[in-house]
Amino acid sequence: MKNIALILASGTGSRCGLGYPKQFAKINDKCIIQYTIEKFQNNNNIDEIFLVTNVEYVEKLKDLSKNYSKVMNVIAGGETRKDSSYNGISAINEKEANILIHDGVRPLVNDEIINTCIKELKSNSAVCTTIDTTDTIFKTDNNGYIEEIPKRNLLKRAQTPQCFKLSIIKKAHELAANDSNCVVTDDCGLIIYYKLAQIKTIQGSINNIKITFLEDIEYAKNFLTKI
Repeated sequence: MKNIALILASGTGSRCGLGYPKQFAKINDKCIIQYTIEKFQNNNNIDEIFLVTNVEYVEKLKDLSKNYSKVMNVIAGGETRKDSSYNGISAINEKEANILIHDGVRPLVNDEIINTCIKELKSNSAVCTTIDTTDTIFKTDNNGYIEEIPKRNLLKRAQTPQCFKLSIIKKAHELAANDSNCVVTDDCGLIIYYKLAQIKTIQGSINNIKITFLEDIEYAKNFLTKI
C-alpha cells in the first residue's frame, strides 16, 4: 500500500502581512513550501506527493516542485480548507492508500513524526499528530465568561500530518459535500462528525509550528538555516 503525502498550500497568508501567500515566502533563497516538500521527498517511506494550491499559483508551484521526483500532481484548491483537501483526495486514483495530509507551512515536520504516522496507520484508520497543552484552557460562553475548565491532561494541540486510510477520508468528504450542517476546521473533524473511526493521537513536536505570523518565519529560519 502506498504512503502518499497530500500537502495543502492554498492559504492566502493574510495574517502574515506579506501581500502574497506565506508558503511562497523565502528563507535562504528557497520558498517555505519547498522545505515542506523536501521533508516528504527525502523520507524513505513516502511514495508519492500531491500538492494543492490556489488556482492562480498552480503553475508557480509546478515550477517550484519540478525537481522533486515524488510530486505527482499540483491541484487547484477550493474556497475552504475542506474543499482544498477534497480536491486533493479526489485526484488520488488508488483504491486504498495511506494519506498524510499536511500543512504546506509546517516546514519543520520531521522523519520521526512521519514514520510514526505511517506505523500507526497499520492498526488504525485515522491518526492525528498532537502535542500536550502546557496552558490551562478555558471554555467560555458567547459573552466571554468562563463556563468550564477542562482537565489539562486530556487536552491536546492539533498539528499535522493528519493521516487516514484513503477510503475513510474520501467517504467523509463525500458525505460532507452535500451537508450544509457540517462545519469543521480540519479532516479529523470530518471523521469525528460522521463517526467513521476512532482517531489515534501520536506525539508531535513543539517545533512543528504552522507559520502564521512574520515572527514564525524567523523562528523557522533558525532551524532551516542548519539544513
